[in-house]
Amino acid sequence: MTGPLALVGGDELKPGNEPQDRVLVEAARGGHGFVLATAAARQRPELAVRHARSWFADLGLDVHELPVYTPTHARSAELAARAADGTFFYLVGGDPGLVADVLRGSAVWEAIVSAWRGGAALAGSSAGAMAMGEWTLIRGRFPGDRQRSYREALALARSVAVLPHFGGFGRSWAPSALEGRPTDEVVLLGLDERTAAVWENDRWRAMGDGAVTLITRGDERRFPAGVDIEGLPPPGVR
Repeated sequence: MTGPLALVGGDELKPGNEPQDRVLVEAARGGHGFVLATAAARQRPELAVRHARSWFADLGLDVHELPVYTPTHARSAELAARAADGTFFYLVGGDPGLVADVLRGSAVWEAIVSAWRGGAALAGSSAGAMAMGEWTLIRGRFPGDRQRSYREALALARSVAVLPHFGGFGRSWAPSALEGRPTDEVVLLGLDERTAAVWENDRWRAMGDGAVTLITRGDERRFPAGVDIEGLPPPGVR
């Protein structure tokens, strides 16, 4: 049976995230916990790692960095072997395209997915959550452009493209994301900050401070915290 999977809308590692993070910590069973700051590679990743270690220590789990910043790191047999022993993985936010580009098809990602299938907890926030969809949404022509284009991602969340920070700027991405869908099967998953769609016990549930929104062409449904999310495909790499 797989472990829990949490897709978080951003503003991670802060108060308001406790419901989903406690689920992850409990599933880790005090084992080897790892934080991956891949998405923050260009943004002082050591700060994200320090913050994650402090946050999860307060929740009762000791986590360490799995340093994966380049495709070369992701192909490392040594890092893949470390990941294989993990019971908890958290991918922080940052660059929406970098995580997928670095991890896709790599030995480290295969080890993480195998550990998750064996019961390990797995989570990604903002760019980390975007990378776990079948597609990640990349910014358009210049900084601040609301136009988003699709790029192949890690496809753990099948048929999904994540819109993080949905209670704020993330909602502005929805029109172009709907218009540019590569297939009618795309489900846009809007995640408010400090809010997660959590897969556990064969169901998706909204957790955290805000709500989860599912958007398909002509249909938008919002699920407040504590409610099962209907219409979101079960996870699993094809």
